[in-house]
Amino acid sequence: MAYVQTRDRVEDYFDRSATKVWERLTSDAPVSGIRATVRAGRDRMRDVLLSQFPADLTGARVLDAGCGTGAAAVALAERGAQVTAVDISPALIDIAKRRAPDAVADRITWMAGDLSDAKGPFDFAVAMDSLIYYSADDVARVLETLPVTQTVAFTLAPRTPLLMAMFRIGKLFPRADRSPTMVPQRARDIRAALGSGTLNEVERVNSGFYISTAFTYQGDAK
Repeated sequence: MAYVQTRDRVEDYFDRSATKVWERLTSDAPVSGIRATVRAGRDRMRDVLLSQFPADLTGARVLDAGCGTGAAAVALAERGAQVTAVDISPALIDIAKRRAPDAVADRITWMAGDLSDAKGPFDFAVAMDSLIYYSADDVARVLETLPVTQTVAFTLAPRTPLLMAMFRIGKLFPRADRSPTMVPQRARDIRAALGSGTLNEVERVNSGFYISTAFTYQGDAK
């Protein structure tokens, strides 16, 4: 139930409050200094995550779980992958569809919905900043149930003093007034929640107000 409540809050936030902000942040339009650091951090993190996959993805099926406005999905398609790009926000999917170049249009399937709506199997999956709102148990459940045969590359918010303070402050607001709050995680807590598989910490990106850690996960039977 906690997963569903968080997912619904994320959907409501991006469709009701943050669509225009997110559209601008993920474009080439000028943004404030703070948002420029977030943009730079996200660009760096996208490169880190995609570097975990082969350069040539011709014939591979890849899931972009929480695709947002589609930058990673397009990059994967340009490397030859057949991409299923899913996001809980229909508004962000609409932006992604508009932005996708015609040259890769036939290699990307866009879906508005939950991660579980994507039908595998997939060779690889990327989940950039789409699991940062969930508990360790929910993150582990998603990793173990994604229909991925090789590598899942994803991000989590690390347990830094700044992010822990933001997490505690966010919990003080009435539930109805809260935007989705990142849940800072420790790698050992995710490992403890996982029943199987291998979790590897890849790199932390720290760019102004963007602080995130890249991980990879491979299931034992994958």
